[in-house]
Amino acid sequence: MTRNIVAILRGIQPDEAHDICAALIDTGITKIEVPLNSPQPFDSIRIMAQAFGDVALIGAGTVLSVQDVRQVQQAGGKLIVSPDCNPEVIGATKSAGMLSFPGVMTPTECFAALRAGADGLKFFPGVMIGTDGVKAIRAVLPTGTEVLAVGGAGPENFAEWKAAGVDGFGIGSALFKPGYSAIEVRDRANTIVAEYDRVFGQ
Repeated sequence: MTRNIVAILRGIQPDEAHDICAALIDTGITKIEVPLNSPQPFDSIRIMAQAFGDVALIGAGTVLSVQDVRQVQQAGGKLIVSPDCNPEVIGATKSAGMLSFPGVMTPTECFAALRAGADGLKFFPGVMIGTDGVKAIRAVLPTGTEVLAVGGAGPENFAEWKAAGVDGFGIGSALFKPGYSAIEVRDRANTIVAEYDRVFGQ
C-alpha cells in the first residue's frame, strides 16, 4: 500500500538521514524529500537513495534551478518538488527521468505546469489557497491530475482536504524539525499515517 504522503525533512543533517529515513519507511511513508536549503542536502539525498532507493521515492524539495535538478539526479534522487512553477525546471526533471511536482496557486500556474510535463501539482501554500480554492481549481483540471496540499495540511484536517479533491499531502514541521530523533519522527509519523488511513480508507 502506497500512501500519498511526502515527508519534508527541512533541516535534516546527513548524519541522521539514514535513521530518520528508515523510521519513516517503517511507518509506511515512502516518499521523502530533502529541501535544498537544508545542510548538505545532496549528501543526505545520496545516503537515503543508496540505502532505500529500492523501497522508497527519495528526492529534493525547494528545487529552483536546472543545475539543482542535475545535482539531485547525480545524488540518486528521483523526485523533484519546487515551491514555484518553473517550466525549465520541469522540463529538465522530465528529461532526467524524474518525477516533477511544482508548486502552484492559480489556474494559470496549474496549466503552465501541466503543459510543461509536470507529473502532479503541489498546492502551496495550502493554508492560503484553502479547501474552497482547491475545490474550485480542481473542477477545471484534467481528470486524473494528481494534487498534493502542502502547508496547512495535517491530520487534524485531512478529511477536509480530501473532500476538496486532494490526493495527498506534503508534511513538514508536523513530522520533522531539526533536533527530532528518529524515535520522535516515527511516533509523529504513526499518528499521521493512522489518520491518513482512516480518511482515505486504507
